[in-house]
Amino acid sequence: MIRHVLLLILLFSGINYQDNSKRPDVSNTAAYYDEVKQDPDKKLVEIKKVIPGIALDIRYATTNNFAHHQMYPQARGFARQPVVLALKQVEAALKLQGLGLKIYDAYRPYAVTVKFYELIRDTDFVADPEKGSKHNRGCAIDLTIIYLKTGKELDMPTGFDSFSKKAASNYIDLPKQEIINRALLKSVMQAHGFTELPTEWWHFDYNGWKNYELLDVPFAAL
Repeated sequence: MIRHVLLLILLFSGINYQDNSKRPDVSNTAAYYDEVKQDPDKKLVEIKKVIPGIALDIRYATTNNFAHHQMYPQARGFARQPVVLALKQVEAALKLQGLGLKIYDAYRPYAVTVKFYELIRDTDFVADPEKGSKHNRGCAIDLTIIYLKTGKELDMPTGFDSFSKKAASNYIDLPKQEIINRALLKSVMQAHGFTELPTEWWHFDYNGWKNYELLDVPFAAL
């Protein structure tokens, strides 16, 4: 408990992260809209509008996350247009098995990444602001698989945002069904243009992420 309090003091001590820690190449709202004019594929699309049946559990819009604090003002999920279209294909493939996706996190404003790093200075689990996160590019998705009939999540090695060694995508000292379920998620995501993050079974990066800029655009501006 004391540890969490100290961490939260560091996180919410009034430091102006966006002014003091921002990389000069992070696109603000105006720059983002200019980029979209040049290339419509760079648009951040609301996932639910393209895939209405997809389940959302945007943890950073709640206190049910490792920071124990609401980081997003709205429970909405966005990603670049090709990323959302790829997710739509994943959802369609899983539906044939009576399954679907649940999204925990997608596009993340750069300022939030800076706050996370101030909280947990472990780049196995949070992005280094010097490099930025693929979430900041709108090209990373945190997700799991659910049963469509019940909405229940398939058994996985850990919950979302676990710092346990079991969260690693190649950890094998697990019940057989958890390994099977994790492998299913990996295979269906890889088949549609995503690569897993070795330290987090739930995190997948879109293979074209290098084509997209780091963004610090608030949800309200999208």
